[in-house]
Amino acid sequence: MPGPIPRAPAIPHHIVVVDDDAGVRTLLARILRECGYDVTGAADGAELATTLGERKIDLILLDIMLPGENGLDLCRTIRARSRVPIIMISARGQESDRVAGLDLGADDYIAKPFGRSEVLARVRAVLRRAHDVHVPLDIPAPERFDFAGWNYHARRRELIAPSGAEVELTAAEHELLLALVRYPQRMIGRDRLLELARSRVGSSTDRSVDVLISRLRRKLGDGRKSRPLIRTVRGVGYMFAADVTVA
Repeated sequence: MPGPIPRAPAIPHHIVVVDDDAGVRTLLARILRECGYDVTGAADGAELATTLGERKIDLILLDIMLPGENGLDLCRTIRARSRVPIIMISARGQESDRVAGLDLGADDYIAKPFGRSEVLARVRAVLRRAHDVHVPLDIPAPERFDFAGWNYHARRRELIAPSGAEVELTAAEHELLLALVRYPQRMIGRDRLLELARSRVGSSTDRSVDVLISRLRRKLGDGRKSRPLIRTVRGVGYMFAADVTVA
């Protein structure tokens, strides 16, 4: 009898490393390739654009300090037309740049100098969030959350405004919103919110949660409301103040 049919190997994730420093590109490429990723290097926005036009990309590692169009400008341009996950690379001490990158839609950041373990951990976490379209196993059976005229479909990862328009969210924003609507009317500390959302993007002292909350508030139109959906609980964290029904 013929033997079992061999299974085709899994297609590796394609990661693009954008950095004008050839040494950094080579180092990151080696770290990623050793773990089975398919890596393409780019020295600037022009080379990145060429790769974007040629192949599917699963993740972009994007340095902030680039010649010509810098990483923040490139992040803004990419996010305007694509949901591809982005991890910003910045020099240690440039907190304002890291916050700006998150505010523009980046999913995480890596500070220079970086270690191999940190790079791989952040890459795995972002790819997991981006490609896991299923609700985590501990989520209750309901998959749709309705609040204040909004509809959030957790499994489909869709946020529908009262007008019927779909509001695009990044992977980190999806997980943060899901954590909030699962526990309405309850105060949630920043550290606990990061744990629930599974999207820790820096040390416990950084502003990553505040940036993500600010982005969610803008997309939910909270800035124009006297009673915002997401309330700040000073010294504690945040609360999703709206009534939530599940279906």
